[in-house]
Amino acid sequence: MKSFLATPFFIFALSQLASAQPVPQYDWAEDSAERDRLLRVTAPTTDFTQAEKFEANPGGATSSDADGRERLSQPSANLPQDQRMNFTLGEALFDKFWVAAPSSTKASDGLGPLFNARACQSCHIRNGRGRLPENDGEQPVGLAIKLIDTARQMGDPIYGDQLQLFASGKVQPEAKVAISYHTETVKLDDGEQITLHHPIYEIDNLSHGPIDTAIEISPRIAPPLIGMGLIDQIDPNDILAQADPDDHDGDGISGKANLKGDQLGRFGLRADVHNLVQQVANAFSVDMGLSNSKHHDDWGDCTSAQTECRTAPGGTQLNLGKHEIPQKVLDLTAFYTANLAVPKRKNTSDPTVLKGKQAFYDAGCVSCHTPKYVTKREEVAGGNSFQLIWPYSDFLLHDMGDALADRTQSGTVGTREWRTPPLWGIGHTKAVADQERYLHDGRARNLKEAILFHGGEAETAKQNFMALDRTTRDHLIQFLKSL
Repeated sequence: MKSFLATPFFIFALSQLASAQPVPQYDWAEDSAERDRLLRVTAPTTDFTQAEKFEANPGGATSSDADGRERLSQPSANLPQDQRMNFTLGEALFDKFWVAAPSSTKASDGLGPLFNARACQSCHIRNGRGRLPENDGEQPVGLAIKLIDTARQMGDPIYGDQLQLFASGKVQPEAKVAISYHTETVKLDDGEQITLHHPIYEIDNLSHGPIDTAIEISPRIAPPLIGMGLIDQIDPNDILAQADPDDHDGDGISGKANLKGDQLGRFGLRADVHNLVQQVANAFSVDMGLSNSKHHDDWGDCTSAQTECRTAPGGTQLNLGKHEIPQKVLDLTAFYTANLAVPKRKNTSDPTVLKGKQAFYDAGCVSCHTPKYVTKREEVAGGNSFQLIWPYSDFLLHDMGDALADRTQSGTVGTREWRTPPLWGIGHTKAVADQERYLHDGRARNLKEAILFHGGEAETAKQNFMALDRTTRDHLIQFLKSL
């Protein structure tokens, strides 16, 4: 059995080399006069006596009126009728349960043979957050256990890049994972006490012997998927303009863009994926073992040491293409995720919410959680083009302190760095998934705990939150729940 404590104890500090990043230059889509107008529109408000114009529509014209448990599974409100069928087909593929090959349902086979989920929906519950196990022995489905050798920038030589907790046929699951917690009591300035739960991961029943000693784990819970197409349409310049990796302005916030050449990462918990098709392709391959145009191997994450996995039957149908996931299936699934609507906000003018909004701003939370953008004008983007949106994220990497570090480094992304997550839709979490779990590994059981786990660049904002009186803190939480 190998145990991993999800709190930091570092052997050495890893240089970020942030200032050495090449910063690509993009052409502005608008003329200078329009650009000035957009900058005025997206500037943070200073008036908290009333809701801002259009604030109730966080996804602009794409925002949905839907309620109920499927509120995060609705198409963009402005999606043209002639594209609704593509959305419906993409939804069917997203919800589809894949089976191992060979099977009588050839259009659905190819799963695994090692995998973490049989459907996209299994991890992203109703397109919201993943869930953590609530019963002893239950294996996590919406929590991926990444395996990273920081020094060599690779996965485990036997188990690959991610532990696969389920298997088909004669192949055995790679391991079992149990999550326990050690607790920490945090006392706020007015005497209120909050108990934080730091996760400990125990990995046993390893099918091919011990994990390499150089490997560290990075548990990552499935994030919500709403508004992804809108995020894809944010002008890269609007994100890059907020980056200050060397903190030249001295405000303690040094957001860093995750750049690979001239590609700006904006998806994933560490902003390491730059477009939606790649994000969907990665999930099909690593999480479900399904080959596609971005990942050609039918065996997914299996390594050469796992011969029984690599020699298991694949599910490719040559009449449909070279992969288990034909290109049309990949494109439809990506189209679906690009057009999941953000729900409208219903109480933006509530006095309690407005007070909480001011507390959120005054505490300094908007230094990273940038409230709003206007998306690029592009005909190919359809209804996601030129929308005023309110994701509350700068989509940059930030040092979040020791408590949230996981001892893994990928490229120039440091052990303590995470992308600022969008906050839109966060108030719908429990209604959609029947569980509240926040932060990259789901350790926080409510929004107050999530804030108190912040550190690093967010330490000052956290201390400001802790110094609030209980009523104002509650107002701030109500504001977050209104998003």
